[in-house]
Amino acid sequence: MGRVAVVTGGTTGIGAATSLALKAEGYTVCANYLGNESAATAFGQSSGLPVFEWDVASFDSCAKGIADIQAKHGPVDVLVNNAGITRDSMLHKMTLEQWRSVIDIDLGGCFNMCRAVIEGMRERKFGRIINISSINALSGQAGQTNYAAAKAGMIGFTKALALETASRGITVNAIAPGYTNTAMVAAVRADILQTIIDSVPVKRLGTPEEIARGVVFLASDAAGFITGATLSINGGKYMA
Repeated sequence: MGRVAVVTGGTTGIGAATSLALKAEGYTVCANYLGNESAATAFGQSSGLPVFEWDVASFDSCAKGIADIQAKHGPVDVLVNNAGITRDSMLHKMTLEQWRSVIDIDLGGCFNMCRAVIEGMRERKFGRIINISSINALSGQAGQTNYAAAKAGMIGFTKALALETASRGITVNAIAPGYTNTAMVAAVRADILQTIIDSVPVKRLGTPEEIARGVVFLASDAAGFITGATLSINGGKYMA
């Protein structure tokens, strides 16, 4: 059995590509999902990977989910915090629910999941945590104050946790994907999507597999000297 990896939001989009990429590298991968049971079941059947349903916004559910995985597959070595949502609105129209739901899932979920695995990683003196942020955490985006704040918070969280855990053999890094060919982006109106593509220097959307390859690298032994970093994979759209 290889190292155990958990991918939140791991049955669709970037998460599914990440789950498959880690499996191909020999990891025992457990994919988390919430709500879309038909997609999760289909992914589990086609990939042969176990899928687990829980809400990353719930501290107790994350603790139970990790406990269930560890009972069946062993200690978690790699955590990929990929689960996230958008609830876009200009701030002067944004509701409290739109704000809280994005903060609770995107940023709160990162805390909840890390808290559930960090003690075990510290005891074993090994761990890889990869937090999936966003280009819009770096550049900002009108209509996404909630999303940009949550994803930027993940980057600050990543740096602080990296400092706490570096001496314990645990690396903590973030990836900030650019516009990627997922269902979320595909739902954008065609003319707006074309404008986005035209603004990307490489003149195309990224693929989920390209983001997944970044995760696989940061999870590997080859990346053991990299911690607290944010890897931008965005086709040159934003250069920090």
